[in-house]
Amino acid sequence: MLNTVEFGEKLKELGYDFFSGVPCSFLKSLINYAINDCNYIHAANEGDAIAISSGSKIGGKKSVVLMQNSGLMNAVSPLVSLNAPFKIPLLGFVSLRGEPGISDEPQHELTGKITTDLLELMEIKWGYLSKDIVKAKQQLEEADEWIKKDQSFFFVVKKGTFQSEALKAQESRTSLIRKKEDEPSADEMPTRYDVLSVINTLKDENTVQLATTGKTGRELFEIEDADHNLYMVGSMGCISSLGLGLALSRKDLNCVVIDGDGSLLMRMGSLATNGYYQPSNMLHILLDNNSHDSTGGQKTVSHNTNFVDIAASSGYPFARYIHTMDQLKSAIKQWKEDQRLTFIYMKIAKGSKEKLGRPTLKPYEVKNRLEKFINSHKKSCDCF
Repeated sequence: MLNTVEFGEKLKELGYDFFSGVPCSFLKSLINYAINDCNYIHAANEGDAIAISSGSKIGGKKSVVLMQNSGLMNAVSPLVSLNAPFKIPLLGFVSLRGEPGISDEPQHELTGKITTDLLELMEIKWGYLSKDIVKAKQQLEEADEWIKKDQSFFFVVKKGTFQSEALKAQESRTSLIRKKEDEPSADEMPTRYDVLSVINTLKDENTVQLATTGKTGRELFEIEDADHNLYMVGSMGCISSLGLGLALSRKDLNCVVIDGDGSLLMRMGSLATNGYYQPSNMLHILLDNNSHDSTGGQKTVSHNTNFVDIAASSGYPFARYIHTMDQLKSAIKQWKEDQRLTFIYMKIAKGSKEKLGRPTLKPYEVKNRLEKFINSHKKSCDCF
C-alpha cells in the first residue's frame, strides 16, 4: 500500500495543491489528506468537481479531481464538452469499484467493466496507480508531463491502494449574513442582448466575464469580444462551478458569472457549494427567460422555481431579485463596493438577436487568451 502522506507530498512537490471531488471509500485516505493539508473543495457532484478544478486551472493552479468510477459517468459531459474543446488538463483519480473478479455491490458491476473503456473513448490518458511508492511517484511525474501538454491524465485506483489517513476535525462554515432583497417594480423584461450590454459596460480592468453556453456567450461575443471573456460551449450547468474555481484561485480578480435558467436548473447543487465557500469576488447573475432559447424556445420549469430563495438558503450572503435595467446597474455597483458573493436574478424576454453569429475563435484559443489576461495580473492569491 502507498504511504498516503508521502504520496501527497509528491503531488505538492509537483505543484498540485488544489483538489475537488466527491468521496469514495477506495479514495478516502487521499481525500482526507487533501482536506487536511491542501485546498479541497467539496463538490455536489463529480461534474461540478471537474468544472471547479477547470476554473482553478485557468486561474493558474495545478488541479486534481477525485471520484468514484460511478461518478465518472456524471463527469462525462464536462470532460468531453469543456475540458476537451478548451484543452483544460486535469489530473484525476478514479476508483475501480466493481473490478472484474472481485466481489462488490451489484450497482458497480457494469461500471467496473467499462471504466477504462470509457476513459479510452473520451481520449483521456490513464493508467493503473501502482501500490509501490517508488513506482507511483514515477507515475506522477509521467502524468505531469501529459498535463504540461494540455492532456488530462487519470489514475485508476484499485481497492487497498492507500494506507489509512485519519480525517482531522473540520469546521463548518456558516453564512452569518444572508439577505434577500426584492426591489418592488414591474419586470421590464429586457432582451438578453441589452442586459449583456449593460453588464459589459460595468466591467473594469480586473473583471473576468464567464458566459453560459448557448446564445448568452454568442451574444456577449457580438457585443464585445475581449480577452477577459470566456464563452462556454457544452457542459451545460457548469458555468458557476467554473467561476467558483477561478474566483477562489484568483481573489485579486472580479469574476462575473452570467447564467441561464435552463443551465442552473441542470446543476442546481452548485448553489450550495458556491454558498459554502463564498468567494467575495464572484457575482452570479441569472437571466431567466423560462426558455431553452438556444434549442428552439422550449419551456423550462423555472416559473415554478424561486431562485432567490434557493440561493439565499444555500449560503449566498446576498441574493437579489431585480426588475429593471437601472436596478441591474445599481446591484452590480453595490457588489463591487460590498465585495461579497452575490446572486442577482432578472427576468428577460424570450428570443435573441437576429442573425446571431458564433465566436470566430476556437474554445481553446479563448481559454489561452483568458489565461494570458489573468497572468498579466501579477497578484495570485491562496484559495483559503
